[in-house]
Amino acid sequence: MSTPLASDSPDPRTARITFGFIGVTVAALTAFGGVIVGLIALLALLGTPLFAVMGGATELAWLMDPDTTQQYLRRLAPEVFGSRFAGSPILTTIPLFTFVGYTMAESKTPERLVRAATSWVGWLPGGLAIVCVLASAVFTLFTGGSGVTIIAVGGLLLPALRQRGYSEKFALGLVTTGGSLGLLLPYALPLLVYAMVTGLDFQLVNKAVLAPGGLVLLFFVLYSGYIGVKEKIPRTPFDLKEALSATWAFKWELGVFLLLVVGIKTTMTDIDEAAGLVALYTLGIEVFIYKDLTIKRDLVRIAKGSMALAGAVILILAMANSLTYWVVDKKIPLRLIEAMLHLGLDKTWQFLIVMNVFLLVLGMIMDGFSAILVAIPLILPFAAHFGLGPFHVAIMFVLNLELAFSCPPLGLNLFIASFRFNRPVVSLYKLAMPFVGLLALALLIITYVPHISDVLVTDDIQEWRNKAEKEDRTPREAWKLECVQHDNSNPLPCSEADKKKYPNGRMPEKAAVAAPDAGTTTMSEEDALDALLAGKGAKDAGAAPTKPAGELTDDEMDALLAGKGKKDADAPPAPTNKPLTGNETDEELDRILQSKTKDGG
Repeated sequence: MSTPLASDSPDPRTARITFGFIGVTVAALTAFGGVIVGLIALLALLGTPLFAVMGGATELAWLMDPDTTQQYLRRLAPEVFGSRFAGSPILTTIPLFTFVGYTMAESKTPERLVRAATSWVGWLPGGLAIVCVLASAVFTLFTGGSGVTIIAVGGLLLPALRQRGYSEKFALGLVTTGGSLGLLLPYALPLLVYAMVTGLDFQLVNKAVLAPGGLVLLFFVLYSGYIGVKEKIPRTPFDLKEALSATWAFKWELGVFLLLVVGIKTTMTDIDEAAGLVALYTLGIEVFIYKDLTIKRDLVRIAKGSMALAGAVILILAMANSLTYWVVDKKIPLRLIEAMLHLGLDKTWQFLIVMNVFLLVLGMIMDGFSAILVAIPLILPFAAHFGLGPFHVAIMFVLNLELAFSCPPLGLNLFIASFRFNRPVVSLYKLAMPFVGLLALALLIITYVPHISDVLVTDDIQEWRNKAEKEDRTPREAWKLECVQHDNSNPLPCSEADKKKYPNGRMPEKAAVAAPDAGTTTMSEEDALDALLAGKGAKDAGAAPTKPAGELTDDEMDALLAGKGKKDADAPPAPTNKPLTGNETDEELDRILQSKTKDGG
């Protein structure tokens, strides 16, 4: 009979902390939102499937609507099957990328990745710990969550870290928190989901995330190097031959990244098509080249596990999308903005604190995808009100998820590591705190230095501006990338300079071209005569649309041609100025006719 795992027996202290947190949360929500809200929160915190909580909450919300014409159960369905959600290519990408992550985890890819990374950076202080950081980030990139990474990469590297001489405190804390590092890298699933929901260009999001994601990884790398020096961990001498050999052994996995990036960057494939190619390629190399897996023994098992996870995620996304529709329809965000302003929270830095705390708590009690979908309709109106940039908000969303996954007392990574490494979850709280501190520091910097989040897409925004200026129109595309909009279909200027240049988001009115002065307009004698003989007045000969002073009517024209001018025949001609067309005297007409005759006209 096997000895029971420590995680199988409940820990009294953990139970007290967990139920205490649940009680406080439910009480606060009940006081704020009523009994129904408190009951829904209680069911969610006690483990009721999240899709059921969201779907049920949405149905209750519609059935309790004060307007009886809105009290229908069918209000849930349109948003679930609407084209905005069901037609999104990201919806296809989620199961395909999940399959890729599971396939790599079940093969020997983690071992090849660790060997390659060790050969290149193992000579650095804290080299093996840096390898753990990089390997964890790569795996989380494809799986979109921490569980597979902690089990696959963490299970492989924890014994290696301990054998190399790292303390248990550092090693266990690193593999626990490293499971969520890849969320802030290009093509990470949470980023794709955020882009899908907000309508933000996912290629620009993948580009913008490089700087803040690199900053987070840099913090972890530097801390790993510090621990390597502090704990006097021996380094691995650099061996170029081993580095090249290890990289060559890993070359087929590198093709996954090459295929994904080239396919999308060259526009040869869309994101869902690229995900399909990557999934087929990964299966091919693991089964037919490396032969780590077999179709008969492993394919069904891997597909079943990955599709179960992907199906659960998609179901949660569908129910969260319906809940989001109700939140927007009832203008909940607008009410919250008014409440915040009424409380005096009208400064941007104040809102950023409130937003980060809200996202952190939400990330601890929900999975990442659901937290994004629930928070977006609540946060974006505030972000638009305070003029925040869309990339800045996106990075804060995902970084808060990274932090929430590892943050006590309810961080998902803590519970997965507790199960995987047979440790009480409370014992992991203290181990995770240094790494939680690093993530919190990165979040603080990114929150209050927004330029980090869009520094790599500044040129793209300027290109849209240049294009709009060339086409003599408003730079609507640039505005959508510079600040969160209340209405993406009607973007408005973000900067004060643009607000002055484009009033109400429209091109400035151009100064009207002044009509020619009828008193100074002149025509050649020949043109004037031709116009008169053709029966055309001065208006058709080029005068302004409105009848200026001196223009002849048809009756006046007839009288003029009959020898009855407006002016007296004895009036002397002006000594210096030519007469206005249509104001000629009889003598002047005779002179013009004689001149035309002499010229052969």
